[in-house]
Amino acid sequence: MKTIYVVRHAKSSWDISDIPDIKRPLLEKGKKRTKKVIDYLLENGIQVDYIISSHAVRALDTAKILAHALKYQDEIKIDSHLYFTDGDSIIDQFFDLPDRYKSVMIVGHNPALTDFINHYLDTPIDNLPTSGIVSISFDTGRWDKVPSAAHKVNFVLFPKELEKKDL
Repeated sequence: MKTIYVVRHAKSSWDISDIPDIKRPLLEKGKKRTKKVIDYLLENGIQVDYIISSHAVRALDTAKILAHALKYQDEIKIDSHLYFTDGDSIIDQFFDLPDRYKSVMIVGHNPALTDFINHYLDTPIDNLPTSGIVSISFDTGRWDKVPSAAHKVNFVLFPKELEKKDL
């Protein structure tokens, strides 16, 4: 069984107009929402064997926050293609992974992430929100077989849903 955790970066700042999009930093609100997601992951005993992130500041900072909280000790793979990719190309991230990895987290951007997960959801979503996460398991022991393997959606988690549960 192979499991993918697809995470959209945390909410970032649009208020700084003199920096390129790729360097936009996270907002405190984004970090707090990511903390809610982390709490859910920890409460459910979720660990990851490998993390891949876009090189954009907001994605990489989100990946680092998640890695620290999940006690991920290895280096985060930074892939600039995730910044410009489309949903169909995200699957390429998994072909060369060592089969010893059981679970992989990918941190990136819309619209590519939404397009990718909609290939697997029974009811497609319009938008994976910032700090949103989707977990999908594939019935295979090999990463290169993931595209053709039977799959199961484990959860679709939006930070706003977690905030409502706290009320």
